[in-house]
Amino acid sequence: MKRTWIPIVVVVTLLILIVGGAVGWHVLERYIPTGEKADIAAELGVTGEETAVFYNNELTDIRAITRDGQMYLPIRWVNENLNEKFYWDDVEKMLIYTLPDTIVYADKRTAGSSGAPILLAEDDGIYLSAGLVTNYTNVRTESFSVNGINWIYVDDVWGDQTVGAASKAAPVRVLGGIKSPVLTTVGKGGRFQVLDSMEEWTKVRTEDGYIGYLQNKHIALESAEPLVSTFAEPEYTNIALDEKVCLVWHQIFSESDNQDLETLIGKTKGVNVVAPTWFMLTDNNGSYDSYAERDYVDKAHQMGLQVWAVLDNFNKGENVDSQVLFSQTSVRKELIARLMEDVKALGLDGLNLDIESIAQEARPHYVQFIRELSVDCRNNGIILSVDNYVPSDYTANYNRAEQGRVADYVIIMGYDEHYAGGEAGSVASLPYVEEGILRTLEEVPAEKVINAVPFYTRVWTEEGGKTTSSALGLMAAAQWIEDNQVQLYWQEALGQYYGEIQDENSVRQIWLEDERSLGLKMGLIDKYGLAGVGCWKLGLDTEAIWDVVKVND
Repeated sequence: MKRTWIPIVVVVTLLILIVGGAVGWHVLERYIPTGEKADIAAELGVTGEETAVFYNNELTDIRAITRDGQMYLPIRWVNENLNEKFYWDDVEKMLIYTLPDTIVYADKRTAGSSGAPILLAEDDGIYLSAGLVTNYTNVRTESFSVNGINWIYVDDVWGDQTVGAASKAAPVRVLGGIKSPVLTTVGKGGRFQVLDSMEEWTKVRTEDGYIGYLQNKHIALESAEPLVSTFAEPEYTNIALDEKVCLVWHQIFSESDNQDLETLIGKTKGVNVVAPTWFMLTDNNGSYDSYAERDYVDKAHQMGLQVWAVLDNFNKGENVDSQVLFSQTSVRKELIARLMEDVKALGLDGLNLDIESIAQEARPHYVQFIRELSVDCRNNGIILSVDNYVPSDYTANYNRAEQGRVADYVIIMGYDEHYAGGEAGSVASLPYVEEGILRTLEEVPAEKVINAVPFYTRVWTEEGGKTTSSALGLMAAAQWIEDNQVQLYWQEALGQYYGEIQDENSVRQIWLEDERSLGLKMGLIDKYGLAGVGCWKLGLDTEAIWDVVKVND
C-alpha cells in the first residue's frame, strides 16, 4: 500500500511536462521570429520576362518587359502617367517625340547607346525602354533582377525624403509582424527610405530593391534628404502680340470675297488681327483648297493688321475623316510642309486652326498634329492659334493643357450654347461664357487665352412640335425686332434681352446679342486677364459694337 502513490506521481509529472511543453512550444511559436524566406515571384506576381512596376513606391498591376538585360515600359501607361508626348503611329509603325524645335523619329529597328532596341512591338502593344523614357521625362527609375525575377521602380515625386539607418542587422518582412516572411536583411548601418511609420513597424524601401516592414527597435536614426532633379525641361518659347489681341474672322466663300477686306475693316475699331477662312481640307491625304491672295495680306499689313489664315475641316471636308487624316505621320508632315510654303509665299503672320467635330479616337492624333505644326511655326516666327469649343466633359480629351504649352494662343469659341438643330435658347449666355473661360483657365494660362464672342443671334420658331432657327447678324436682329415690334425683357441671370412673339400656330423667340450683352462678355475678358477677344464674324457687326468690343484703350 505504501508504493501505490508512485505511479500516480509519475503520471501527474508526465502530464505536467506535456502540458508545460505544449505551453512552452506555443510561447516559442508565438514569440520567436520566423526565418521563412518570402516567395518574391509570388509577391510581385510575375514570371519570365514579366516585370513588376512600382510607381511612386506603390506596386501597380502594370507589367513591363525585361529582355536581354533591358527593361521596357508599356507606352500607354507611360502616356497616361509620365509623359504624353511619346506618340506611336500605328499606321506607319513609327515612334515620334516632339521637342520645341525638332521632331525625333524612331521605329523598332532603332537602337539605343547600349545597342539594344529602344522599343518593342509586342502583340499587346508598344513598350519603351526605361532609358528612353528617362531621357525625355523628369522621372527616376531603378531596376532589379534577382534569380530571374524582375521589377522596376518609377518615381516622379521630388522634394525631401526620409532616410533611415539600421542599428543592427535585421530582417525586412512582407508585412508588419515577426511571423511574416522575410524579403531581405538590412545590415548594421544599412540605409533605407522610410515610407510610412507605425507604432512598432516602419514601411521601408531598401537599397537592394525591396519594400517591406522593419521593426522600429532596429532603426537607429532618421533624417531628411533632398531629392533633386537634374532633368532639364524643354523650354517652349511662344510668340505673342505686344498688345491684347482683337481678332475678327473674315469668312471667305470665293476669291472675290477677298476684295471686301478694306470696306469691311473700315467699319471696325481696334482690330489688330484678321483671320480669313482660306485653307479648307478636302481629303484624308492632307490636301486643301485655298482662296488665299498675297494682295490681301499686303493690304492688311498696310492697315496695321496681322493676317492669321484659317485651316478648317468642314467647309469642303465632306470627304475628310479626322482620324484617318491625322493618324498618318507622312500625311501630317506633307500637310505641314505645304502650309509652311503658303505661309512664306503669302507673307502670313499666323495660322489659325479651326478643326471641328473631331471623333473621340482622333483627338490624340490631332493634338500630335498641333505639336508638330508648332515646331515649324516656332522655327519660322509664325503665330499658331487653335480654336476650341467651350470645355465640356465630351471635349475633355482635346488636351487644352498641351495646346496651351505648344501653341501661342488658345481660342474659346464662346458661343453655340444652343445651336441649329437643338433646343431653343441663348447662343451665348453670360454664365455659359464664364464657365467656358474658367474651365479653360484650369489648363491654359490666361495670357494665352482668347475668348471669342458672337456677332449673331438666333430667332427660334416652335411650330407643329418642331423647333427651327435662323441666324441673324447684329443689325439684322435689331431690324427683326423692330419689324415685328417685339417687346424685350432683360434677363439678369443670362445677361441678355429676351423677346418672343406668338400667334395661333407658332412661337418665335430671341435671346438678343447687342451692345449690352457683348459688353458684359468683354467684362469677363478683362476680369480674368485674358489675351484678348475673337469676333465671329466680319460683316455681321455694327459700327456701334466696336465702341464696346475693345481691348486696347
